[in-house]
Amino acid sequence: MASDPEKAPLDAIASALRRERARSGLSLSETARQAGVSKSTLSQLESGVGNPSLETLWALCVTLDVPFARLLDPPRPRTQVIRADEGIALAAEQADYRATLLSASPPGARRDLYRVDAEPGSVRESDPHMPGVREHVLLLAGRALVGMREDPVELASGDYAAYPADLPHVFEALSPATSAMLITEHT
Repeated sequence: MASDPEKAPLDAIASALRRERARSGLSLSETARQAGVSKSTLSQLESGVGNPSLETLWALCVTLDVPFARLLDPPRPRTQVIRADEGIALAAEQADYRATLLSASPPGARRDLYRVDAEPGSVRESDPHMPGVREHVLLLAGRALVGMREDPVELASGDYAAYPADLPHVFEALSPATSAMLITEHT
């Protein structure tokens, strides 16, 4: 059964409102009071029903301290991992050559590429970058712990991970001569 395209924005808004209200720690009643909307209106919006006005949504964003676009931006995985032997690979006909797409660049994005060389014994802890920045790591050699500070993943040579870099994140070499390709993506 196909989803209703007119319902999709309401579902995204409902999910975002529930997520952001939980993140803020505000109750339904307190959020509604601070935003100047009725509790029943907010309850309906969080249930994916109703017809929210721009003004109502804007007031909720101010109360929840989130950019307006976050209500329409569907949640993305916090961390994406593709192991060295995973992914859809396409082979060339006339050469021993395979290409595996790890990440397509979103429209309007800028990507900066870095080679990282690291040794065990210290952790590179990064503070959050600008909103919307994502990091992509392709481990070239060694082993490393990378990703969100509270939930990093271990990568081996050939593994790939992507995570939001607008939250605290880490890179820790677990074996000597660890190297990686690091791509920062700015949208």
